[in-house]
Amino acid sequence: MSFISPLFLWYFLPAVLLAVLVFPRRWRNGIVAVGSLLFYTTGGGPFILLLLACMVVNFLAGPALEPNAWDLQNTRRRRLLIGVISFDVGMLVVWKYAGFATQQIAAFARLFGADLPVVNLLLPIGISFYTFHHISYVVDIYRGERRALRDPISFTAYIAMFPQLVAGPIVRYREIADQLPQLRSHRLDDIAAGFPRFALGLCKKTIFADSLSPMVEACFATPPDQMTFATAWLGAIGYTLQLFFDFSGYSDMAIGMGRMLGFRLPENFARPYSSVTITEFWRRWHMSLSRWFRDYVYIPLGGNRTGAGHTYRNLCVVFVLTGFWHGAQWTFLVWGMYHGALLIVERAFGYDTTPAGPVARVARRALTLLLVVIGWVLFKSADLAHALGMIGHMLLPDFTGLGDVVSAALTNQRLIILVAAMAIFFLPSHPVTGPLLESSRSRPANALRIGVMTVGLVYAAILAATGTFSPFLYYQF
Repeated sequence: MSFISPLFLWYFLPAVLLAVLVFPRRWRNGIVAVGSLLFYTTGGGPFILLLLACMVVNFLAGPALEPNAWDLQNTRRRRLLIGVISFDVGMLVVWKYAGFATQQIAAFARLFGADLPVVNLLLPIGISFYTFHHISYVVDIYRGERRALRDPISFTAYIAMFPQLVAGPIVRYREIADQLPQLRSHRLDDIAAGFPRFALGLCKKTIFADSLSPMVEACFATPPDQMTFATAWLGAIGYTLQLFFDFSGYSDMAIGMGRMLGFRLPENFARPYSSVTITEFWRRWHMSLSRWFRDYVYIPLGGNRTGAGHTYRNLCVVFVLTGFWHGAQWTFLVWGMYHGALLIVERAFGYDTTPAGPVARVARRALTLLLVVIGWVLFKSADLAHALGMIGHMLLPDFTGLGDVVSAALTNQRLIILVAAMAIFFLPSHPVTGPLLESSRSRPANALRIGVMTVGLVYAAILAATGTFSPFLYYQF
């Protein structure tokens, strides 16, 4: 079930919100838990059993992971933690990477005349995200940062909460543990604050991301030998914008729905294309993922506390994992290594800080955006050959124009949307519209609410009702 499907917009979400409003406050977590499992079942089918199995293992392990007097050396707790994390990661590796691994083994075996079978498993929706939620849960308990949940309903509400279950934001347990027993939420105020944020995300997805999608697909479907300078750049810029409006739109909808249900989910975007360095970009793009890797991988490896060499190693590890987390393809791995290398270069040469002069800031911002756009070509392309061919055409002007298929996809309406979307490249880094829309009472915020609610929401709802929407891009991860 997609957030922009008529079934979700006209029936499921209103029913859940009505139940939260009508029934006693203490029923909130139960309503969220039941609704979330129903939501996952409609999209994941039998994979609900895999989700439930992972939830049972982590829930039962939680209390035994709490610091206690009888295990002063933490030996038993450490072994249990390693076992639970191994189970969580093992489930992710089997379902997400077994096919890729067997493909590589089979390809290598064919060099020696052997014919080995290849495993083909369907990817359970949301597994990358709920695996990280489970790991956050057990690690935060082990560290003594939060107590384990004894109530399975509250645990289910955290892990399976439908606003963030399929594509985030990744909510660390410490960020939401204190909200799970919250019973004094002003429910109408929460809905009034969260609905404009949800509407903003719906507008981003339907008006911008889905409008750009056919043009982007036409560009990236062009074979390298037919690619032109104009087609390559149109596809790269179009995808840069499509991905931002699609994923940040999803995050806005998730944060808005979470607020309507009485939860405050973490921010996931802070105008990343305004970044002056790649280091800053990763503080603004998919922030919940960056924070997760920082807290559970980078810092445990030593962070930047043990010298430059170890810092660079830790960055490499994090971004190899970041790339592979997105998918079992070489393009994702190379994309992660590309960003890791850029971060190392910035840190090594002192380019990870914002320049003082305005001219230098503009130049560095333009360079950062260029590097990010090139990276998205790696991220989007079906294989490395296509990505390198497209990047090659981006770097070598030929002035031969667009191909027929791309020209047909670039309608006047999509050209207008593309130009309007490109404004995000030139806007200042602050304020970020999401939190401004949700909580501020200033005149600009009120004007933005009125615009989103009276014009954008109506148009977005019409587009959603036509059923021509495309799936959220991060559903595939």
